[in-house]
Amino acid sequence: MSPQMMKKRASSLSTLYESRSPLDAPTDGMALLDDVRDTLITEAKALQDVAHTLDGDAVERALSVMGECAGRVIVTGVGKSGHIARKVAATLASTGTRAFFVHSAEACHGDLGMIGKGDVVLALSNSGKSHELMSIVSYSRRYTIPLIALCGASAQETMFCRAADVALLLPSVAEACPLDLAPTTSTTMMLALGDALALALLRWRGFSEDDFRDIHPGGGLGMRLQTVEALMHKGDTLPLVRMATSMGDALLVMTSKHFGCVGVVDDKGALCGVITDGDLRRHMRHRILEKEAGQIMTRHPHTIEKGALAVSALKAMNDASITSLFVTDGDSLVPCGILHIHDCLRAGIS
Repeated sequence: MSPQMMKKRASSLSTLYESRSPLDAPTDGMALLDDVRDTLITEAKALQDVAHTLDGDAVERALSVMGECAGRVIVTGVGKSGHIARKVAATLASTGTRAFFVHSAEACHGDLGMIGKGDVVLALSNSGKSHELMSIVSYSRRYTIPLIALCGASAQETMFCRAADVALLLPSVAEACPLDLAPTTSTTMMLALGDALALALLRWRGFSEDDFRDIHPGGGLGMRLQTVEALMHKGDTLPLVRMATSMGDALLVMTSKHFGCVGVVDDKGALCGVITDGDLRRHMRHRILEKEAGQIMTRHPHTIEKGALAVSALKAMNDASITSLFVTDGDSLVPCGILHIHDCLRAGIS
C-alpha cells in the first residue's frame, strides 16, 4: 500500500471513530454502576451453578488422575482460556502439584516436547472447537497421556471432549458481556474450578505451611511464612544470667545485649523468669542492687518455639505488650534464642 493510500485510510478510520456513538450507552454514573453490579451478580450466579451441577464422578476421576500423576500436570489453552490456564498452572504449582503451562498454538511448533509419558494434560476450552488444541489432543492419544478436558457443556459432543479421558463440563450460561461474545462468565467459571481442583489436591497431598514456605521464599507470603528460628538471635548474644547473679551484674548483661531484658535460668539452664525495664522500675526503691536476679525476676515469662511462624511471634508480643520473646526448642525450657519485635519489622512482617 502506498504512503498516500495509508494516509487516506488512517484519516477515514479517524473520522469513523470520532463520529461513532455507542448504542444505548449509559450516560450517568448510576447506570454504569448498575452495569458493574449486574456483571458481578451474573458471574456469582454462574459459580453457584457450577457448584450445583458438577459431575461428582468426573471430578473424583480428574483429581485421582492428577493426584497420582508421576510427572507433571500440563495445563493448556488458547485465547482467554489460555490466560486462565496459565493462572491455573501457577496455582497448582504453588500448592504442591508439579505443573506448568504450554500454549496450545506453540505446541505444534516444538513445545509438544515438553510433554511426556507420566504427565497429565489439563486442557481448557469453552467451545471445544479451538483447532490449536488438536495437536495436543492427538499427541496425548498417540502416547497414552491422560487428557482432562475442562469445557462448556455445549462442547460435550465435540471431538475435543469425546477424546478426553475425563470431561469436566461447565453449565451453559450466558456471558456477562452484553453482546454475549467476550469470554467473561465462562472464564470466571474455569478459573474458579481450576482453583477448586488445586486446593482439593493440596488437601490430597497433605501440603503443609512448611511446604508452602519452601516454595514461596520471596514476597509478602515468604515474609509471613518465615520461622522464628530464621530470625532469632542465638549463642553468645542471648542475655542470660543465673538466679544467684547480683542485680549489678545482671544490669550489665541487660545493658550490653541491647534487648531491654535479661533471662534468668536455673542450674540446669532452664528459663525461670525474665527481668525487664518494667521490673527495674517497680523495684527501684527497694535497694535493688543489693538483691539477686532470682528475687527481682518475673516468673513464667512468655516464650515461643523456634519452629513457630514469625508472624505468630509478632502477634504474641503485641498481645502481651512486650518487645522480646525467648525462644525454646520443643518442650524444653532451655532458651535457644531470643527474638526482638524489631527483627520481625526489619524482615517485613507486620
